[in-house]
Amino acid sequence: MNSRILHTSPTAGPATALDTASACWLKSLDRLERTTVADPVIGALQRAIRSLPLGGVRDLLRGRPLGHPVHPVLVQVPIGCWLSASVLDVVPGTHHATTTLTAVGLAGVGPAAVAGWVDWADLPPEQARVGLVHAASNVAAVTCYAASLVARLRGRPARGRLWALSGMAAVAVSGALGGHVAYRQTVGAHPAA
Repeated sequence: MNSRILHTSPTAGPATALDTASACWLKSLDRLERTTVADPVIGALQRAIRSLPLGGVRDLLRGRPLGHPVHPVLVQVPIGCWLSASVLDVVPGTHHATTTLTAVGLAGVGPAAVAGWVDWADLPPEQARVGLVHAASNVAAVTCYAASLVARLRGRPARGRLWALSGMAAVAVSGALGGHVAYRQTVGAHPAA
């Protein structure tokens, strides 16, 4: 990990709360990248995914025709729907719209997840470790949004909003982890501070 994460100097003043939070986040990611506890599971999962007989579909899922991974494009459907539902949750009389957006977001998870797993299967160990936690965060988000949808369909919109709020928190963590994996692929290291 880069030891210059906290920006403190006599002229710049003490580190801000954001600097401290950033340093803690990067330190946690560094520990996650270095831990080998899940490596046997990661190796087995990667081999299993790479051995799937996907043929040319694998190239489509990896985004080769686009020239970049398709997973970040596909995640826009669930994230966009769920964020929109969160905005509408504070607008009176939008129960039907928030329920629909929650359901469409859940429907969009499958293609995004499949593309993500295909990409993940080819990652080096450090990125694969973070990617596995990214996937676990996604499972938490999907679980929360599924519970939100059930609550909304049963006429419990307040409970649906609470589940959605929890889901959005999991989406935020997952997005930060996914962004880290993508940035790591691009530059191969933590950014210099």
